[in-house]
Formats: sequence, structure tokens, C-alpha cells
Amino acid sequence: MTRMASYESGKGKKDINILNYFRGDYIGFQVLKSVVAATVSFLAVFAAYVFYNFETLMQDIYKMDLLAFGKSVIILYLCTVGAYGVISYVVYANRYNRAKKSLKTYYNNLKKLAGMYDK
Repeated sequence: MTRMASYESGKGKKDINILNYFRGDYIGFQVLKSVVAATVSFLAVFAAYVFYNFETLMQDIYKMDLLAFGKSVIILYLCTVGAYGVISYVVYANRYNRAKKSLKTYYNNLKKLAGMYDK
């Protein structure tokens, strides 16, 4: 009973919040948030790179192939966001499954406790 009360006041709240969503909705929303965060992070790192190498970029702007540079940046962006999205999908799918399993165990323990009170 004490473990159930501890679970309900701690981890159970998070598990209940997770299971308020359908599996696909929860995972999709979390992956979308992760992709947005990865995009913002990529832009920040790219801006830092550009500001750090600004002098070199300005000197070589007419010598370099801007189309190839743009393609390489876009490919790097897509790889970064794609990898981050896949990792987020795996993490949040696992989190949803663990929450479902934990809550199922909690409800089974509640049924056992109710059976004890009925006796």
C-alpha cells in the first residue's frame, strides 16, 4: 500500500499524464517538439560557425561554390534533424510503453487492495 501511494504521488502522475494521450499522438507530439528544438539548435550552432569564421567566409565568398555550400548545409541539417527525430521516436515510444506497463501494474495492485478490503 505504501509503495502504491508513493508511486501515485511521484512517478504515477507522470505516467497518467503520458497515458492521457493515444500512443501515436503522444509520440508524434514529442517528436515534433524534438524536431523544432533540433532546428533551433542547428540554427544557433550554424550562426555561431558563421560568426566565428566570418572573415574567412567573406574573403572566400567569390571563390567558393555557394550552391554546393548550401547543399552541404541542407544535407547536414536533414541528417541532424533526422537522427534526432529517430532517437526521439525510440525514446518516447519506450517511455510510453514503460508508463503503460507501470500503470497496468498499479491498477492490478489497486484491484488486489480492493479485494482485501472487501474481505
